[in-house]
Amino acid sequence: MLRYLIIDVDGTLTDGGIYYDAHGNELKKFCTKDGTGLSIARAAGIKLVIMTGRECEATRKRMEELQVDFLYQGIKDKISFLKSWILENDVKKEELGYIGDDINDLAPMKLCGFIGCPADACKEVKMISNYVSTINGGHGAVRNVIENYLKEHHLWEQLVENTYGNTGV
Repeated sequence: MLRYLIIDVDGTLTDGGIYYDAHGNELKKFCTKDGTGLSIARAAGIKLVIMTGRECEATRKRMEELQVDFLYQGIKDKISFLKSWILENDVKKEELGYIGDDINDLAPMKLCGFIGCPADACKEVKMISNYVSTINGGHGAVRNVIENYLKEHHLWEQLVENTYGNTGV
C-alpha cells in the first residue's frame, strides 16, 4: 500500500496551460474532482506530495485548501530532489506513487512503485505507467488514477462511504 503519492501540477492537476491576467499574475484551473480524489487518498492514509517545476501562488492556495502534506514548488531537478527526499523520509519504492505527465517526470517516476498518468501524457510516461487514465490532465485524471489504485486494493467504496456517507457505490 502506498504511504506517499507524488503529484505533478502542470498537465496533471491542470490542463497544462499557463494563463496570465492583465497584471501578469499566473492563473490555473484545477478540477474539483481531483480535489475529491485527493481527499479520499488522504482518508486512506496516503500522504500527498505535490512537486512542481514552477512557482505559482494559485498552486499554493489550492494545495493549502486541499490540505496536502507537502508542497514543493520551483523544483527544476526532480530526480535529485526526490532521491534526497526519499532518503530523508526513509521511504521504500513500493510505498511511493507518482502521477505525472511529461518528460521531466520520467526519471523520478522510475523511483516509485506505482506510476499513473493522464490520458494526454507523453508516450514515454504512458509506457512506464501502471495505469493510464482515460481522462486528460486537469479534468479529473488524478482522481481517476487514485480511484483505480484504491479499487485494485478493494478500498475505494469503503473510503467513499466513510468520507462522504452512504452514496450507494
